[in-house]
Amino acid sequence: MPDPASSSPGNGLLAIIGGSGLYELPGLQDTAWVTVDTPWGAPSDQILTGTLPTPAGPARLAFLPRHGRGHRLAPSDLNYRANIAALKQLGATDVLSLSAVGGLRADLPPGTFVVVDQFIDRTFAREKSFFGAGCVAHVSLAHPVCPRLGDHLQAALAGLRIPHACGGTYLAMEGPQFSTLAESRLYRSWNCDVIGMTNMPEAKLAREAELCYATVAMVTDFDCWHPGHDNVTVEAIVGVLLRNADLARGLVVQTAGAIAHDAHGPGCNCRRALDHALITAPAARDAALVAKLRSIAGRVL
Repeated sequence: MPDPASSSPGNGLLAIIGGSGLYELPGLQDTAWVTVDTPWGAPSDQILTGTLPTPAGPARLAFLPRHGRGHRLAPSDLNYRANIAALKQLGATDVLSLSAVGGLRADLPPGTFVVVDQFIDRTFAREKSFFGAGCVAHVSLAHPVCPRLGDHLQAALAGLRIPHACGGTYLAMEGPQFSTLAESRLYRSWNCDVIGMTNMPEAKLAREAELCYATVAMVTDFDCWHPGHDNVTVEAIVGVLLRNADLARGLVVQTAGAIAHDAHGPGCNCRRALDHALITAPAARDAALVAKLRSIAGRVL
């Protein structure tokens, strides 16, 4: 397994976290499903690695099915720490999260892609940090999404003429049930734009792992606030899911080369998120926890 510290930041590994079908990327070569063990347990599934030829040069990709192939795992059952740790251990430098969401605004209808730039975390049953007793750290999450990746996604969405919005707040709920009408109205009053169940603590952990992270939230339906919600059938939602997956594959192909060969990547602030985060004095750090953290925070330990 490659040492993350030895990977070239400017031409690193682009990781995709997404749903079924997205690993069927046109032109992906030299593919292999890789088993990765982490100090936090097993990720959702094996990780598909491969190389994608692009006009900018070859792009190395790694795809992790967030819920496992066949969608075996509910949002609350995901081992978010193992998922992020596995990608970091493989040498990932950038992470694109592709997620199905409900729309909380009338002008974000099904089929719209939202390049999220903020989150509100309402989850409560998940481990949310690699750090803890024996080695405490506090990373900045004021701007939880990498603006450099967001710019690449915006350019690709515009070039592909996919209906999209740049910027928006993702409300992360625990699930697995969908929100009540009262909750949906509350989240709209908070000026949230989309609602989903999976991007927290994923984004928090990516920041702790010093990975550049961005979310493309793909709207499949209006949340229950919408007066026409009852008219939306399961078949209609599945149809939107499938269309979104097709568009998402094209989006990955369009952005992979630009991200992999971005000369500004090595200097991105996301990759130095731990510079001033560790607060536990070296002499007081728990040796066992520090050993676990080597693959995540070895640069500053």
